[in-house]
This record gives sequence, C-alpha cells and structure tokens, in this order.
Amino acid sequence: MRSTFTVTYILMVVAQMLLTNYFHFTTLCMVTILPMMVLCIPTKVDTPWAMAIAFATGLAVDFFAEGALGLNALSLIPVAFVRKGLINMIFGSEPFEHKENISARKYGFTRVSFAVILVTTLFLAIYITADCAGTRPLWFMASKLGISLLASYLVSALIVNLLSYDDRR
Repeated sequence: MRSTFTVTYILMVVAQMLLTNYFHFTTLCMVTILPMMVLCIPTKVDTPWAMAIAFATGLAVDFFAEGALGLNALSLIPVAFVRKGLINMIFGSEPFEHKENISARKYGFTRVSFAVILVTTLFLAIYITADCAGTRPLWFMASKLGISLLASYLVSALIVNLLSYDDRR
C-alpha cells in the first residue's frame, strides 16, 4: 500500500471514531464509513490481508469508540471477504489485471455508488442483527437498516474519492 493511502485510511478510522462518539442522532440511525474504506483497499492487497486489515480496523473502532468489542470487526470481515468478487462483478477483472484502484473518475460514480451501497448493506445487516440479538422487533431492525444505509451512503459518497486515488496522477 502506498503511504498516502495508509495515512488517509488511518485518518478515516479516526473520523469513524468521531462519527461514532459524537454524532448519535437517534437509535434508528448509525453512520458508518467502514465498508467504503474496506472496499477502497488497493486491489493489489489479497483477500486474507484485506480481512486482517478489516479486523484490525473494526477492533480499533470497537475499542476506542463503540464499547461493544468485536461488533464492527465481526461485520467488516465479511465485507473484506466479498470485496474481490464484488469488484470483479461490478468493475470486471481490469482493476486486478492492471493493479488499479477503484475510482469514480475511471469507473463512474454510479458503479462506485452501487458497490458502496452493496458493501454498506452487508455490513449493516450483520451489525444490526448482531447488535439487536433478539432484543428488538424486525420492524425496528429493518427501519434502522434503511435509515442507516441512507445516512451512511450519503457520507460515503462525499468522501469515497479520498481513498480511491488514481495511481496515474
């Protein structure tokens, strides 16, 4: 990974911690940029390393912000696991063949948005199911998923270009 990406990634982890600690609007809304961050890990990073990065990221956010140790880590590991297949499905094999990173400039905002929505939905579905763990009704979990997906997508769409740099710049 390039050092620019690494520094930006660490700053995004800190930003997620600040979002988690200081921007709790309601119990129905959770804002997360973690799935978008894992999606934007450079394509030259293999799946096991991406899963290790996702685990460390989730654990750091859990430890310093959430309080429920392991919840973000549990939800981020499947995102890292499906990352390669999802990129291959949406963007084709080109990013892996050319060792390019996902960028809205190259692949278009619509395709990048679709990928962000899919990984965020996966993350939130696992997170909300594990967090509620039989203590909340289905309507609450579905409402939280919908509202959180909308809020998280809006924030992720604003900052996706920070992590998805173009190597040829």
